[in-house]
Amino acid sequence: MIKSFLYLPFWFVKTRIFGKKSPLQTVIFISDQCNLQCKHCCVYAQKIIKKKSYEQIKEELEYSYKLGSRFVDFEGGEPTMWKDGEHDLNSLIRLAKAIGFFSTTVTTNAVMPFSGLEADSIWVSLDGLGKYHDRVRGEGVFDKLVKNIETSGHPDLSVNMVVSKLNYESVDETIEFVKNNPYIKLISINFLTPYPGTEDLMLDWDKRREIIDKVIAYKKQGYPIMNSVSGLKKMKDNNFKKYCWVSNFIAVDGTKSPDCGGTALGLCDQCGYCMAGEMNSVMNLAPDTVIAGLKLRL
Repeated sequence: MIKSFLYLPFWFVKTRIFGKKSPLQTVIFISDQCNLQCKHCCVYAQKIIKKKSYEQIKEELEYSYKLGSRFVDFEGGEPTMWKDGEHDLNSLIRLAKAIGFFSTTVTTNAVMPFSGLEADSIWVSLDGLGKYHDRVRGEGVFDKLVKNIETSGHPDLSVNMVVSKLNYESVDETIEFVKNNPYIKLISINFLTPYPGTEDLMLDWDKRREIIDKVIAYKKQGYPIMNSVSGLKKMKDNNFKKYCWVSNFIAVDGTKSPDCGGTALGLCDQCGYCMAGEMNSVMNLAPDTVIAGLKLRL
């Protein structure tokens, strides 16, 4: 914690004052193998499943660390399914720590039990309660998720909701569920980014703004929402400077990119990743965003 606390102001001065585009976080997609067929996802439709080797991921971690990144998120597909010989996901978590990363995160759909996972934090994809989550991810998936969250035993577990036409009616009850669930720390609200094949699921801008205002109201009442008010406000129209290079991304095919896949597809104006608003607010030293970021990372 001391190392990360000292590193963050150094990183900010290097990037904001001296203009060096150095990532703080790395997102590594380790496989596109998955056990679901979510309606808002295009990964499961891949005809050929790609999976990285332990050695390839090691090279990618070392590369990202040299760039300046100190936090890493392992994603998929479903990352808990990843194995390479004797190596499993915990092997990658230990490897990242040995290289020098301050913390590791895993994003999971929580269909399979994940107790014993050694990541510093876990983000579970929760797209509404009951029928709403199952509408997105498949019948019976919600019940499995709830059970596996309860039995995980992880001290730093949060959930991420991607809001779309399929589940926007469940935003209120999902936020209430998180508040009253002793196993969940925070909820992060995002909106569907219209990757090819999912365009018809994107909310119109008026409905998006309405939901953002609602989330802001919950945040001001003290609900455990990760997003900052400053960051959420920016997502109402996406009319702000993007600092997406704060995270570097490495795709399943090994492609290294200073920003997410939506950039290459020209989707920035329709972006639903609320982290974009958080990054802008951090770079402009919005107090509430800085505090939220410190709580998240430290």
